[in-house]
Amino acid sequence: MYELIQLTERTYYIKSPTNIGLVRLSGNDVCLIDSGNDKEAGRKIRQILDANGWHLTAIYNTHSNADHIGGNRYLQGQTGCKIYAPGIDCDFTRHTVLEPSFLYGGYPPKELRHKFLLAQESNAEELMQGCLPEGFELVKLPGHFFDMVGFRTPDDVLFLADCLSSREVLAKYRIGFIYDVAAYLKTLEAVKGMTAKMFVPSHTEVTESVAELAQYNIDTVNEIAEKIKEICAEPICFEDILQRLFAEYGLAMSFEQYALVGSTVRSYLAWLKDTGVLTVEFENNKMLWRRA
Repeated sequence: MYELIQLTERTYYIKSPTNIGLVRLSGNDVCLIDSGNDKEAGRKIRQILDANGWHLTAIYNTHSNADHIGGNRYLQGQTGCKIYAPGIDCDFTRHTVLEPSFLYGGYPPKELRHKFLLAQESNAEELMQGCLPEGFELVKLPGHFFDMVGFRTPDDVLFLADCLSSREVLAKYRIGFIYDVAAYLKTLEAVKGMTAKMFVPSHTEVTESVAELAQYNIDTVNEIAEKIKEICAEPICFEDILQRLFAEYGLAMSFEQYALVGSTVRSYLAWLKDTGVLTVEFENNKMLWRRA
């Protein structure tokens, strides 16, 4: 774990629970793509930097999920590096209580205020194309989270953030986190057609081709949408929809799963309503979903 792997002349990644990009710039300067899930990840990264005599100039965050920004504060404190995050995710990086609050839909209970959902705050600036080193390309990948992006390095390695889940993860959990289902499907269709010397997804293996995995993720989204439509054959409230899905996919309820899967199911419901597949009615002060 936290093994530095060279992909091309200038581009590396650090194999860890969240794959972290490292790109050599000029001289001993390097930048990172994401920083791992906590202070300990930051320490491991700092050890790699020191062992190679590298100077960290900037961290470019793909989005603001805690497992991507968790090492920011430590590394910024140790090196003085700049931190950049895209759009709304920049605000979440500066004010990290926003993530568990957003997921829960209110002030989060202590069971959700931990490092896996609540990273340390860091002094981030909004990411724009002009902030990137020469030769980098900013690739917009919305859907999984608000303004998520990827990065193409000058030697054609494409870091894809969280837009792809592995077959193994989807087989185990089935319902991967999605904020905007329509945007996510559009992103996956775009990713299917992308080419690069190497692709680095954050949570699955580095590969030379992602088209097949992208299609598998699309198929999984459509399968879950069909399952929700089936469940909504008769008027049903959100909590019962969630319970049915957990039973269908063999999931175990917890605070974390209620927040993560629950938020995703609400996103599916919103998408299906907006596309005319589902409708809503109110009965006995309950909001009920049913097929249109």
